[in-house]
Amino acid sequence: MSATTTLTELPVAKTAAPHPSLQRLYFTPEMFRRLGELGFFDDERKYELIEGDIYPMTPEGPEHASIGSEIAYQFIRRDTAAWHARVEKPLRLGENELVPDLAIVPGRPRDYLAQHPTTALLMVEIAYASLPKDQTLKLRLYAQGGIPEYWIVNLQDRRSEVYREPAGDAYKAVRYYTLDEVITPLFAPDWAIPVSDLFGGAQE
Repeated sequence: MSATTTLTELPVAKTAAPHPSLQRLYFTPEMFRRLGELGFFDDERKYELIEGDIYPMTPEGPEHASIGSEIAYQFIRRDTAAWHARVEKPLRLGENELVPDLAIVPGRPRDYLAQHPTTALLMVEIAYASLPKDQTLKLRLYAQGGIPEYWIVNLQDRRSEVYREPAGDAYKAVRYYTLDEVITPLFAPDWAIPVSDLFGGAQE
């Protein structure tokens, strides 16, 4: 008769420990820019550098693109010598290189011929599929970067989320605006923007 083997007698497979020489490659903004210059990225897509990792940006849907153009128009037509709007252009916050849908930055475009802006008066993200990331990761990075005001144009819930007073990883002041309200940017206290205008003039 053959001997019976119990489960406790079977050899146990061992999981190999990670090799000590394997380390995560942390990309710096300089490395990120050099990779772009060497043609490592798809020219049809935009990329962001976030905490040492490189992420492709979510492709825009028609509504996102249309509303983004409308919001950009609202700000561009009010450009002053004190600030201007940058649409889907890089902004460097610490070791991160982000591409917000819209950034209002101090000064004129020629002030940034040598390097990307390192701060902003206002960041705006238009969010549908990207909403969870914009409400968590992007919010944390903007707060850490000291951005005084951050708006999320929330296409899912048809409202604008306004975050102010950065403190560490978050914002102390948060308010949700409906389509029948107006928002006054901190950097332009005499300008009341109808929230409906941020949604292409929609009234729901």
